[in-house]
Amino acid sequence: MSQPHELTALEQWQALQQDELSPVELTEHYLARMEAINPAVGAFVTVTAAAARARAADVQRRVTRTAPIWGLPFGDKDLQERAGVPARAGSRLMKDYVPTRSDDLVQALDTAGGVSLGTTTTPEFGLTSYSENLAGASARNPWNRTLGTGGSSGGAAAAVAARLLPFAPGSDGGGSVRIPAAACGLVGVKPSRGRVPAASGVDKLAGLPVAGTLARTVADAALLLDAMIAPRDGHPDHHFALRAPGDETPLLAAAVRGEGRFQLGVMTTTAWDNDYTIQIAPEARAALDVAVNAFAAMHHGLEQTALEPDVSYAPAFRTVWEAGAASIPAETDEQLALLEPLTRYLLQRGRALSARNLGEALTALSAYERSFIRQLSRFDAVLTPTLALTPRPLGWYDQGDLERNFEQQVQYTPFTSMVNVAGLPAITLPVYQTDTGLPMGVQLIGRPGGEATLFALGAQLERRIRWQDRVAPEPLHSPRA
Repeated sequence: MSQPHELTALEQWQALQQDELSPVELTEHYLARMEAINPAVGAFVTVTAAAARARAADVQRRVTRTAPIWGLPFGDKDLQERAGVPARAGSRLMKDYVPTRSDDLVQALDTAGGVSLGTTTTPEFGLTSYSENLAGASARNPWNRTLGTGGSSGGAAAAVAARLLPFAPGSDGGGSVRIPAAACGLVGVKPSRGRVPAASGVDKLAGLPVAGTLARTVADAALLLDAMIAPRDGHPDHHFALRAPGDETPLLAAAVRGEGRFQLGVMTTTAWDNDYTIQIAPEARAALDVAVNAFAAMHHGLEQTALEPDVSYAPAFRTVWEAGAASIPAETDEQLALLEPLTRYLLQRGRALSARNLGEALTALSAYERSFIRQLSRFDAVLTPTLALTPRPLGWYDQGDLERNFEQQVQYTPFTSMVNVAGLPAITLPVYQTDTGLPMGVQLIGRPGGEATLFALGAQLERRIRWQDRVAPEPLHSPRA
């Protein structure tokens, strides 16, 4: 008989519904795996074993089984706040911070019946596309532990790829779900701006960061996203007038059926091409070719497309990135000294910006959003590589030359941030493995509110390629149960 972690999240949910597993048993199973495997991969910053056991027992006794993810374990990204649990944001500055109130996304996942096992690793304040920080252990790629996971949801990706969790929530402000999902051989979903009420992006600077999901299968990613979207206490929980287009049919239905024929664009240009030299590695092109050939064989329409050059994008995005760091709660010299050099640099640059600088950047990104959607509007979805390079070694990013550091981040992840600026949904799919066994993914960018199309396309590709059968090597001496 398969061990629980060998099942998909949907299969685990079905086993819970049929009393083949209980929430308490499933929680104990994952806690045992975490104790043995987490030290090797650095997926979790804090493991809340006692609270998880109590929560699982409470779910088993008191929460209705109709809750979307009843009894399934997950991990809170270390940027989320759960009452009574340290929320360190990957920073030495926050090492003693324990919130007294849970934030909206945490509450939504609890209402959906999930069981949090702890907090997953993130870079300092989630600012970078790699999950290495000075506050604790870096997240390591389960496929090769000399490599990083990408960021900023790198701990979540490591946890799912190492099968320490069936799925995990993350946040994505410039690729922070899709980057680590691609680096770790997972499905990663960034929904449309406004789609997830508890983390819509509407209330954030430039509307960039939204909550997303990381999973081993397309259906598992949809299952968790549906749980994030689900209304609480029987009432819509939208919070904002703005709401992403699309009906309220569960996205899991599209992910399970995998139906439809679509017109797809194929694109290798990026928003950064005017300011940085972007070189697409052979492995990234190979992944794109696999997806193109598979979609062609399934009789989807395919057409090459390219973005119009736009000199405004790079400086505007950088300005907003810097401005986002300005509100980090560091005021004194002692507090600033606790920040990592890149974070301190961004904070200082952000606080030096004028209102005019920021206003011009926001206007430029708003114009880019309209232009990007217009250029791609004739397609149901647009296919790109997810990453331009293979997963990066730990320590690869330059910590001495901060301008070089930013350039490296752009060169590794040039295809992701433009989707956040446009507020569009996107999914990364792990279609390819290199000769050395490293995962490489492709990204599908959808229309506004077009998540169902992305899940349908992803399901079709998954049935053909069966990436869900790939298993990252486990550390020696780790238990199977």
